[in-house]
Amino acid sequence: MYELPQRPAALSINLNKIALLRNSRSGSYPCVLAHAHRVIAAGAEGITVHPRPDQRHIRTTDAHNLAELVSEYPGIEYNIEGNPFAGVREGYPGFIKLVAQCRPDQCTLVPDGDDQLTSDHGFDLHRDGERLKPVIAELKQLGIRVSLFMDPDIAQIERAAAIGAERIELYTGPYAEAWATPAAEQQLALHFEAAQAAHRLGLGVNAGHDLNLDNLSRFAEIPALAEVSIGHAFTVDAIDRGLDNAVAAYLKELASGHSVRTAGHRE
Repeated sequence: MYELPQRPAALSINLNKIALLRNSRSGSYPCVLAHAHRVIAAGAEGITVHPRPDQRHIRTTDAHNLAELVSEYPGIEYNIEGNPFAGVREGYPGFIKLVAQCRPDQCTLVPDGDDQLTSDHGFDLHRDGERLKPVIAELKQLGIRVSLFMDPDIAQIERAAAIGAERIELYTGPYAEAWATPAAEQQLALHFEAAQAAHRLGLGVNAGHDLNLDNLSRFAEIPALAEVSIGHAFTVDAIDRGLDNAVAAYLKELASGHSVRTAGHRE
């Protein structure tokens, strides 16, 4: 069984929105690589990017350059996420080929299409499971940890384990949307149970989408939580608070949740 984390969940910063700002002008300002250096120096434990085929934010060159940058930092993980079935476009070699070229520590497979503003649902493995099996095997053969973007649906998570995934990333959009309403506790319970089921199946548990400084600490109480990926809210908070202070604030929320869970809450 995958061992429960004995420390706060790792914070991986998604740099897509930095790239989006850069792409609104010619040139390379703000610099994605400079911001990667800064968030690592401030205490972030990973870098996440989601290079879509239309290259609306992270570009193919960014993915390669960040792979080289992260290799300079022992212990810092590089996570590339995206649609495993995204094919070749001009300037884009196809998602799986790009991942194979960059060799990140982790690849998070996400069922998103070009018409989606952002990722908004997990995989339906009844439909896509068989297509994913050879993709997962190929990535694992390259030494890349494979995570699947999943809703908190235990039956689907069981299929994720069966087809060879090593982690899941719980899609936390509905939890974040329910925050500060009576439905929030119900959503948290769903994610807690899904994380516990994943742990029993030997899967590591990541989480992401619309987690922020209001809702993160409560979510971080989940015992099996290994990593969170945060980009949009972090970028907003970096503007509001300053980047270094934003990293520190997110690390504080993760530590707060970890303190509660190690005290036996929700066991």
